[in-house]
Amino acid sequence: MKVGFVGLGLMGKWMAKNILSGGHQLLINDIDSNTGEELAQMGAIWKDTPAKVASGSDIVFTSLPNPESVISVALGENGILEGINTGSSYYDLSTTDPSTMKEIYDKASLKKAFVFDAPVSGGTNGAKDGSLCIMVGGDETEFEKHKSILELMGNEIIYCGGIGSGATCKIVNNLIGMTLNVVLAEALSIGVKGGVPVMKLYETISKSTGNTFIMHTFTNGLFARNFNPGFKLSLGAKDIGLATKLAESLEVPTEVSKIIQERFLKALERGWGEESTHAVAKLQEELSGIQLKK
Repeated sequence: MKVGFVGLGLMGKWMAKNILSGGHQLLINDIDSNTGEELAQMGAIWKDTPAKVASGSDIVFTSLPNPESVISVALGENGILEGINTGSSYYDLSTTDPSTMKEIYDKASLKKAFVFDAPVSGGTNGAKDGSLCIMVGGDETEFEKHKSILELMGNEIIYCGGIGSGATCKIVNNLIGMTLNVVLAEALSIGVKGGVPVMKLYETISKSTGNTFIMHTFTNGLFARNFNPGFKLSLGAKDIGLATKLAESLEVPTEVSKIIQERFLKALERGWGEESTHAVAKLQEELSGIQLKK
């Protein structure tokens, strides 16, 4: 199958590699042409615009940093919908909001093309080894036709419902994950200041009701003082903003979420946006006078 991929950043380049390794013809594009060199050497075909990627593909994917980028690449000049073929499908793998995806869906329908929101969870490691969770919203019958390609990128492919459903699931998931980054830092700092080494706390909590997936990412991250991004703090802050905005549109109160949002915004002000989301814990460490390290 001819597959298009636009957006070859930290996540996108690995997902594109996995599609290429699956034996499909791959057409690629990115705002930075240098990002496509390695894939081109592997056999991918560079195209100058997203429209040209879409016109040569049966199915096209995007992996982009924010809703604004998705709108630009999908609907802008030389964008995907400008080149997409009748009957083709477009999957956005980014974390965006339901209203953005519904806008793209409505405009693609005029060209009788299919649109899916398909955000992913699992970070760069999951993208690299093809173990992402992919949450899909859109036409279920068309989704089933493409499931084998999605399985090259993830081992948990979940159909969530109509357009916007995948985005909603991802926003809720990331809000929980970002909240745990803050709450865990606060709770662990109590234990460390109380005289228990952080790794003993980790061992104990891992076998108790406080066990969480996020805490397990701390072992090679926060506890090792490694803030290289698997998922950037700036993106975490963006996702919290998407969650609170969606909640406001649905008239759902978010008192706790707004506290978490304030903490992430403060971390951004400190210049930690390009570090991993674990960097938000440094605020709690400073206030507590300790470090959560091995």
